[in-house]
Amino acid sequence: MTIIVGFVTDFNNALMISVLLGGILGSIIVSKTHHRSMVIYAGLAVAFINALSIFSFGLINNIETKSFIYDVSYGIVGGIFTSVLTIGLLPFFESVFDIITPMKLLELSNPNQPLLRRLLIEAPGTYYHSILVGNLSEAAAEEVGANALLCRVGSYYHDIGKLKRPYFFKENQLTQENLHDKISPSLSASIIISHVKDGIETGKKYKLPSKVIDIIGQHHGNTLVAYFYHKAIASQSEDSVEEDKFRYPSLKPQSKEAAIVMLADSAEAYIRSLSEPTKDGVEKGVRKILFEKINDNQLSECSLTLRDIESIVEAFVKVLAGIFHERIEYPENLKED
Repeated sequence: MTIIVGFVTDFNNALMISVLLGGILGSIIVSKTHHRSMVIYAGLAVAFINALSIFSFGLINNIETKSFIYDVSYGIVGGIFTSVLTIGLLPFFESVFDIITPMKLLELSNPNQPLLRRLLIEAPGTYYHSILVGNLSEAAAEEVGANALLCRVGSYYHDIGKLKRPYFFKENQLTQENLHDKISPSLSASIIISHVKDGIETGKKYKLPSKVIDIIGQHHGNTLVAYFYHKAIASQSEDSVEEDKFRYPSLKPQSKEAAIVMLADSAEAYIRSLSEPTKDGVEKGVRKILFEKINDNQLSECSLTLRDIESIVEAFVKVLAGIFHERIEYPENLKED
């Protein structure tokens, strides 16, 4: 913008430096903002730096008072107008150019979003699982320098494909009856695997950003649906069971965020399956799950390092220890005993 202003104004030093300083300051302020109000503050800061730079050059060049007041006024109004224009155009740029901003992610994390409301009502077990996965993935992302807000939002939506057949997933089964007991292991695996494809279709229908849809599509990679695979082997023979039919036909995680959501999803599900989780048990379980993913080559296409994996383990254990902490017995229970 500074270069364009230079050509338009015959390289007016005062205007070029004013635009350069205002642009740098505005960019720094809004680069990490999580609230639209910060855009207004950025506009006020730009207005101040415009006025200051124009005032300084006015003193240096001995500009007459009337022009001096006009120029300073334009600088102030320009800074404020920039923030208003930004807030007005931001939704347009987000949708047309598929730009994902912190403000957009915060809007998607609102529990009143139609898709999250559907998940809460139609698949409550999946909803609460997704909230816990969001807590885990956000904590891990902060440790390894990934986009923590994207991880949280991606976690909220990663299982939306389960909305199509919610009661085929254990967390949504309110009774002891398991629908998978009535069908073959291969059909069960097909239903489980299809929730990724269904999730991508649902995400596109609700116009979720592409980065969130990528997390939905990659959060299982091409892992094996082990439970139904071994169940099929037990009911038939290993030679007659094709392993590929029991694997997710998806891309492996392509980004740190998708990989973190994958690990958080698996770790939370495993720890929840423990009858009496202790701190040592939680840590061993998390390490077991994460290194199974490494051994299965699921993290080969993202940029996570072994140091990152260790940081993720520590973050997961810290969050899970707070969720599954030991509880004391109340006096009434002790009296009854």
